[in-house]
Amino acid sequence: MEVLQNYGTLLILITAAFAFFMAFGVGANDVSNAMGTSVGSGTITAKQAIIIALIFECAGAYLAGGEVTETIKSGIINPNDFISQPDILVLGMMSALFASGLWLLIASRWGWPVSTTHTIIGAIIGFACITAGTDSVRWRAISGIVGSWFITPVIAGILAYGIFLVIQKLIFDTEHPLRNAQKFGPHFMGLTVFILIIVTVAKGLKHVGLHLSTNETILISVALSAVSVVISYFYFRSKNFIRKARKGTFGGVERVFSMLMLMTACAMAFAHGSNDVANAIGPLAAVVTIIENGGNITATTPMAWWVLPLGALGIGVGLIVMGYKVMATIGTGITDLTPSRGFAAQFATAATVVVASGTGLPISTTQTLVGAVLGIGLARGIAALNLNVIRNIIASWVVTLPAGAFFAIIIYYILALIFR
Repeated sequence: MEVLQNYGTLLILITAAFAFFMAFGVGANDVSNAMGTSVGSGTITAKQAIIIALIFECAGAYLAGGEVTETIKSGIINPNDFISQPDILVLGMMSALFASGLWLLIASRWGWPVSTTHTIIGAIIGFACITAGTDSVRWRAISGIVGSWFITPVIAGILAYGIFLVIQKLIFDTEHPLRNAQKFGPHFMGLTVFILIIVTVAKGLKHVGLHLSTNETILISVALSAVSVVISYFYFRSKNFIRKARKGTFGGVERVFSMLMLMTACAMAFAHGSNDVANAIGPLAAVVTIIENGGNITATTPMAWWVLPLGALGIGVGLIVMGYKVMATIGTGITDLTPSRGFAAQFATAATVVVASGTGLPISTTQTLVGAVLGIGLARGIAALNLNVIRNIIASWVVTLPAGAFFAIIIYYILALIFR
């Protein structure tokens, strides 16, 4: 307790720096995974991906990141085990943040697409086991989270597989693919806009003082979706679009899905920001709460106003500085992507992550996206997949969780020597 009284402000400042470091890693690694399909399909350039990610990642993190943060902050370990020694919990959360940021920096440097969720959970488990013991870890909650790591890639893969087959049947495997793209494109546009708007209204606006009922949210989403259907209906039949599409039949079809890919890129960025910002700011929120309450550990407390913006800023900086490395791996390494294939994978990933974020369950965006891309590859045949790259990605997943725990244990002992 004396540590918190003597060094409270300093600990908050250091933890904030560690949280920014962790958010930097999220931006460099996980955000790159989210945007990699857009770049790999040729829909947008790396520079455009960075701009889109900066806008929508930061919006998702700031407006819709609060609910998942509660799961990371108090759902993994039992805070009651640290009531008599809150300083241990503070130092442990600090070590978890720095350990996660360190591993993500290493992984991003080598272009490994790892999971930030794996990393932070492994780090928290690591310090908890050496301080309060294994009984302090809520293994039942962990088993549910681990289960989601396997379930969500399968769900995303099946959804992507289904969307890809529908696109093939309705558009590409027909006598007049461009005509059918003009016919069905507006419907895909409306569905994409519906997903984007409903998560923005339901998850984001409630944090800025606008609370809408479920019916009101659905009504607004349907209305804006309908508007997008009408606009895209006329655009896909305009002289400007037809002139651009004359470069080739399938080129014209892919141009339709290029527009859809831009929408799904925005949805994916928002979904990722709302879900994975918790990895960086959850432990920070816990430290701030404990210190500001004089060492008292409470179940639920309001989050400091500057915590979410700090996480959003760190994500943006990480994406700009190092995002291109992992973006190349995920965008071109697993299978060849076109705008239509990338749209199916990214839309499936966004829908899966958005649902998980709404339930407060911290999933791995990396694994969800890889599952969706694998679904696309399997729809084209096993030969379309680069099995070597897939093997390396899965190996990096296996290493990530114990790596987070290992670094957290070392850093905790260092912090304990300094402050205790």
